[in-house]
Amino acid sequence: MEEPYMNDKGIVNFRDIGGTQVAGGYLKPGYFYRSGEISGLNPEQVSFLEHDCQLYTIFDFRSQNEVAKDPDTTIPGTHYVKDDILSDQTKNGASLAGMFANGGHIRDAMLKTYEQIVLSGSAQAGYREFFDAVINERKPTLFHCFAGKDRTGFAAAVILKMAGASDDVIMTDYLLTNQLRKEANAKLLAQFKLEVNEEQLRNLSVALLVDRDYLLHARETIINQFGSFEGYLKSGLKLDSGYVEAFRQAFVTPK
Repeated sequence: MEEPYMNDKGIVNFRDIGGTQVAGGYLKPGYFYRSGEISGLNPEQVSFLEHDCQLYTIFDFRSQNEVAKDPDTTIPGTHYVKDDILSDQTKNGASLAGMFANGGHIRDAMLKTYEQIVLSGSAQAGYREFFDAVINERKPTLFHCFAGKDRTGFAAAVILKMAGASDDVIMTDYLLTNQLRKEANAKLLAQFKLEVNEEQLRNLSVALLVDRDYLLHARETIINQFGSFEGYLKSGLKLDSGYVEAFRQAFVTPK
């Protein structure tokens, strides 16, 4: 099994989730790259994504406001898809603005955000668009949001679940974000230190982290609303009944 690739180019929270062990084999490397936002990339980083990763499609899960503030750096030869996962939510706890807006109730707000990620119409339509493209194109894809932790983290969890990864393996990838965002989070906190009060800074420090309870809450929401993960794929995302089998044939290498 190949190890998941994490670059040394300084792209925040970037990794290839390929190489992850799943039932019967491992997820093929070189197809599913996840990251935080990719604005302001330098030429070396652009070349890495273009030539080393050979990206075909970039899915941007951020809101219109987030994109307008920090648009993605153009990667030559790629198809860019703006796919606002939480467009129908007035309070987007996964955005930087939302992290501040939720005040001292950040943990409750994040749990609510994960419910929205599972249940909102825009999230279901957005993830369906993403997964339709994945199976139709079968090309290297980068998917990201602002921090690459919630909207992106959930998408990665669904990919790994469809591939046959265990819940423990999925959680390990999910929590890896806290390690890979340490430097970026420290810079953000330093940036806002003189602009906000101590309570707001503490809230932001919590909001910039993922917590296993968030992903567990998403799983619980799926079971409560759809009965099973398969029910979520069928009734929530409206994916074809044979989608998982086709996905595994395309992207899972047997042992």
